Amino acid sequence: MQIYLVGGAVRDGLMKQMGLPVQEAHDRDWVVVGSTPEAMVAQGFTPVGKDFPVFLHPKTHEEYALARTERKNGRGYKGFSIHTSPEVTLEEDLARRDLTLNAMARPLLSEGAATEFGAVLGEVIDPFNGQADLKNRCFRHVTDAFREDPLRILRVARFAARFPDFHVADTTLALMREMVADHELSHLVPERVWQEMSRGLMAERPSRWLEVLNAVGALHPLLPQTRFTPELAQRLDRMASEGNTQSPLEVRSLEVRSLEVRSLEVRYAAAQFGDSAAWHVPKACLELAQLIKDESTALAELAAQSQPDAEAWMALLERCDALRKPQRFEKLLEAHACLHRDAGAACAALNAAQIRWRHALVAVLSLETAPLVALAKKQGLKGPEMGQLIRQHRVGRLAHQLR
Repeated sequence: MQIYLVGGAVRDGLMKQMGLPVQEAHDRDWVVVGSTPEAMVAQGFTPVGKDFPVFLHPKTHEEYALARTERKNGRGYKGFSIHTSPEVTLEEDLARRDLTLNAMARPLLSEGAATEFGAVLGEVIDPFNGQADLKNRCFRHVTDAFREDPLRILRVARFAARFPDFHVADTTLALMREMVADHELSHLVPERVWQEMSRGLMAERPSRWLEVLNAVGALHPLLPQTRFTPELAQRLDRMASEGNTQSPLEVRSLEVRSLEVRSLEVRYAAAQFGDSAAWHVPKACLELAQLIKDESTALAELAAQSQPDAEAWMALLERCDALRKPQRFEKLLEAHACLHRDAGAACAALNAAQIRWRHALVAVLSLETAPLVALAKKQGLKGPEMGQLIRQHRVGRLAHQLR
């Protein structure tokens, strides 16, 4: 039995050695060659895999998978036949992976040592030249079997968003276009699509996720109502042909303030994907996206008033349910800023507007309602009348703040 560290942990370790940035920690994945499920259990491993043999280490509880091969025998994510046996080689297991950067391995020499991976590892095994692609900062598919899993189109786009200095090989882009043309995207599982979409949005440069999908014709089938219009796509293509890698403002709105905005809901709302509920998008993301669609114009117009209308400001806070959900209103302001932030005076004006809205909400929330409830009871007010009294005082507090 031979054990190998594989995949992202090997890739990220090499990236660190090369001085390339690694944005996130990666779980360790292990592949076992020359073993059987019975032998793994006999050594204390716990079986957990449903679709193929995966086992938990008795001490570290990390996942160890038996080396396997895959063959496409149907449509969709489940349309594979999986073969495991002691005869499956490491190279055969690596050949089924998506990108050469993820098809490298290091043999486990001994466990428990105080090293980077908590183990002594051998030299990198690299049958598909992943180190050369890593050096050239290139995403390249391992074999033509890449086409068997359409989710890999989204995965490559997500890697491009995570590592924006890398490029996708022309041959890989061509293969992805062929997959889209063959309508492979129609067989994607919604949960898996959202998983890749959310990770792409939370990457360093979310706009790259959109750009790669657009480059292979996948954006419209996945997100038919996105604001990433054909005209903008043509502009990007023209800029790319001229060697200009600077994304235009319409796309950069996704990545502006990306180091500050770490909320998935905000990034999703700023992307303006339209009706993407088919991908099982979480309710919080959909709600914020609808709010920014409905109220972005009103936010800007009210904040620009020379003589603020406290009643109109209060009405917007109520429409946004800001008194009950102030954190969501804060995210609405962040999404609004992502969509409208520019340079110079425009940026300064937007910052001032954001501050006014935040102060307005604080003014309304800081009003003590208990004395007003007591006063209303003294006056014999009940139900809606009591609520109207409290609202009048909130509008008055808001008017004072706006002045």
